[in-house]
Amino acid sequence: MKNALSATLYQLFADNLPDRAEKVALVDPDARITYGALAAEVDRLAGYLKAWRLPPGERVIVHLRKSRAEVAAMLAVAKVGGVVVNVNTQWTAEQLAFVAGDCGARVMIVEPRAAAGLARQGLPGSVMRVLVHGEAPRLPGFDGWADLPPGCVGPEVRRLESELAMLIYTSGSTGRPKGVMLSHRNILAGARSVARYLRLGAEERLLGVLPYSFDYGLNQLTTMLLLGGTVVHQPVPLAAEVVATMAREEVTGVAAVPPLWGQIVRLLGDAPRAFPALRRVTNSGGKIPLNILDRMPEVFPGADIYLMYGLTEAFRSTFLSPKRFAAKMGAIGRAIPGNEVHVITKDGRLAGPGEQGELVHRGPLVSLGYWGRPDLTAERIRPCPALRALIGDEPVVHSGDTVRVDEDGDLWFVSRDDAMIKTSGFRLSPDEVEDLVCRSGMVGDAVAFGVADDHLGQAVHVAVTPLPGFELAGLMAHCRAVMPGYMVPRRVHVWPEAMPRTSSGKLARPEVIRRSAADTPRHPTL
Repeated sequence: MKNALSATLYQLFADNLPDRAEKVALVDPDARITYGALAAEVDRLAGYLKAWRLPPGERVIVHLRKSRAEVAAMLAVAKVGGVVVNVNTQWTAEQLAFVAGDCGARVMIVEPRAAAGLARQGLPGSVMRVLVHGEAPRLPGFDGWADLPPGCVGPEVRRLESELAMLIYTSGSTGRPKGVMLSHRNILAGARSVARYLRLGAEERLLGVLPYSFDYGLNQLTTMLLLGGTVVHQPVPLAAEVVATMAREEVTGVAAVPPLWGQIVRLLGDAPRAFPALRRVTNSGGKIPLNILDRMPEVFPGADIYLMYGLTEAFRSTFLSPKRFAAKMGAIGRAIPGNEVHVITKDGRLAGPGEQGELVHRGPLVSLGYWGRPDLTAERIRPCPALRALIGDEPVVHSGDTVRVDEDGDLWFVSRDDAMIKTSGFRLSPDEVEDLVCRSGMVGDAVAFGVADDHLGQAVHVAVTPLPGFELAGLMAHCRAVMPGYMVPRRVHVWPEAMPRTSSGKLARPEVIRRSAADTPRHPTL
């Protein structure tokens, strides 16, 4: 397979040509586009970028909704040797401007709505051109997509696989967004590893519901480019819309995050539907509550269920084989192919069975660090003394996440170290509290957190979104029945509306906690 020899992001796409020129690469709600037609659109955009004489390594912001236009823009940037900076369209104008200033982008590719905002506020200091996918403001510096001539830009600008290919900015929920630097090697190694353990093939039709500004979502695209498969775009991440697209487009694989899986599983539990083409479903970005996991084999009979763990600084780290799903429901498994993970105890040892520690990741997926933040890079990606005898001073990613090693060597996520609740002399994982609360069947989402308390150290609070039939008394009775006394929530914050999400679809936990803690609790439980 020629794609196996690809060394850059653009080559991953271009190596499908000409053999697969007539094969459908992308399915949008209103159109299908072949690899050949996509290549023509990529060349149009590459011609535009080349005309502005951008040097190799120049950052270009792509701020487009999930569509063939977004994919064409990313590949065009890669073809001219640029660095793709994909910013989710849910991000605010302020966040967009911050990213542009932080990475020094000179060109932005945006939707008309964002262009209108830029026209009102003025362009960020480094930006010289804005290409609009639609009607452009009649102002200097703005260009319209429809006005671009057919492109014929020649070969790809040469880049090394070790050089920077993409910046993925974190959501910034706990501070200013940080740009994680991914090399071409990172991106291609990730695609190859994921394609291997998911056992993907060229005939796949993967549902693309997660944003490409999220490394987990990006993998849907890169694995299909690697294998010559098809991505079915799902711009609206609503459970009913996702289910309808899965059936209509005969999707073979779906990747989602826990909040969306909860909605989909509850929907299919109430209204079962068959998906004859579906082969696998995958989860990352957090733990799925056990009451939802229990029902997944029921609503997706015959499909393999993959539970995974990853972090932007290393793409993907672990996966649980579907063969062990029933026996290890909730585990995150073992290292993905071609990479290593280790668990380091607080006293600096390699953890053994039954012990907990911080997960560290080693291998070709370790990112180049944070854009413009050598201090944070050195803090997160550094040698590990406990591994010196094995790998010397090779830098590894320190995840900041605590995991447990079981008797078989499988890993179980415990918590982020900075999220642990310290109450009555115990250290609690918010995930454990949330899982037990969700098992009541009365709540959709749950976020547990600690609040300072003079007597307990921290009191356990939990924010919940109620499902039909919710009763506070019933929820508390359930908690007292399944939890030790110190774990039982002292306060329940009931959210009548949906909890906020990050741009990748995960719960915006810091925002939920901030707003819940600031609100005078209306539901004291003790």
